[in-house]
Amino acid sequence: MVLSVLSLLICGIFFPLLITGIAQATMPYQADGSLAHLPNGRVAGSYLIDNNFTAPVFFQGRNESNPLNASASGVDPDITTVQAEAQVQRISNWTGVSQNFLFNLISSNTEGTFWIFGNPYVNVLKLNLLLIQAFPQIYQKYVAAA
Repeated sequence: MVLSVLSLLICGIFFPLLITGIAQATMPYQADGSLAHLPNGRVAGSYLIDNNFTAPVFFQGRNESNPLNASASGVDPDITTVQAEAQVQRISNWTGVSQNFLFNLISSNTEGTFWIFGNPYVNVLKLNLLLIQAFPQIYQKYVAAA
C-alpha cells in the first residue's frame, strides 16, 4: 500500500511537474502549445492542432466526413497542397483575392515530407494568418469576431 502511494506521488505528480518545469525553462514556446497570435494580439490557435476555421474566406482543415481526407487523430493541422489548392477558387470568390496570389501563398508555404513518404502539405493556421496579415481590410471583421 505504501509503495503504491509512493509510486503514485512520484510518477503521477513529481515527475510530470519536473518535466513541465524543465520544458517551460528550456523551450517555453513549445511547452505552451506553439500558439499563434492575430494582429490584435489575441490567440488564434495552435500550429499543432486543427483550428476549425469554418468561414468560406479561410482555408479549412480536413473534411473528416471524407475518409480520403481524414487524419488518424482528427485534429491534424495540415492539409495536402492538393486539398489547399482545391479551396483557392472558393476563397478567391468570397474575398476577391487573386487566385494567383493564393496559389503562390500555398507554394511558398509548402512543407516537404521525408524522401518519398507522404505528400507535400501546408499548415492551415499559417496560411490563414498570412491572409489576415496580407489583406487586413478584407479580414478585419473576422479578426474582430475572433
